[in-house]
Amino acid sequence: MSVLIVIPARYASVRYPAKPLAELKGASGQSRSLIQRAWEAASAVKGVDRVVVATDDDRIKHAAEAFGADVVMTPESCANGTERCASAYDVLGSDAEIVVNLQGDAPLTPAWFVEDLIEAMRATPAADIATPVLRCDGRALNGFLADRKAGRVGGTTAVFDVNMRAMYFSKEVVPFTSDTYPNEARTPVFHHVGVYAYRPAALKAYPDWPVGPLEQLEGLEQLRFMEQGGTVRCVEVQPKGRQFWELNNPEDVPVIERMMQEMGIE
Repeated sequence: MSVLIVIPARYASVRYPAKPLAELKGASGQSRSLIQRAWEAASAVKGVDRVVVATDDDRIKHAAEAFGADVVMTPESCANGTERCASAYDVLGSDAEIVVNLQGDAPLTPAWFVEDLIEAMRATPAADIATPVLRCDGRALNGFLADRKAGRVGGTTAVFDVNMRAMYFSKEVVPFTSDTYPNEARTPVFHHVGVYAYRPAALKAYPDWPVGPLEQLEGLEQLRFMEQGGTVRCVEVQPKGRQFWELNNPEDVPVIERMMQEMGIE
């Protein structure tokens, strides 16, 4: 099955304007933009036929083309990354059988997270959409709780049934737990990794569906599929010693830079 990775990137983020152009310093002290690091993460995934950056902003377009990215321009009216991926798929006239949305705010996404997602889609023909989840260790969970206590929205958490079908996604920490966990401990909370794999039919249908109350409240695009009665398949991925964090707020920059330095990521 042919695979297209789309990296949706917009300049006018409410929480962090110009976020795709934010500079992140790696272990060697070298700085590269968030969008370049997301491009490098996507380009490291095996078995992919094409990687494109999808944006509506010339500043991002010029920055991405400067480091060699393939760029497709999409309308400003795209409300979220999934709508931008649908637009990019249409503009490109792509015939890819699996479309991956690797959101541009997750530069620490290991290649095997995406490879596991693609493999799950190939092994489960009935799945219209799939997304990775990562069991939080105590360190990650404590980071989420600290963000919420400070009034910040950090990562997204996911709950799913015994068949790995998503039951809910939230920017709150779910399920509730009153326990405290050491940094290296396994916890009952799963971090939703901001990557999606779609069948083209599901992706094309998405922009025509109305925004439901849950998507509006949470600001989570995947809830639109669930509110329409669709099934979102969760795929548990393994960290293999890697730390994972998304860049949602300016305060996340030093967190991610510290993780890159600890992991030796240039």
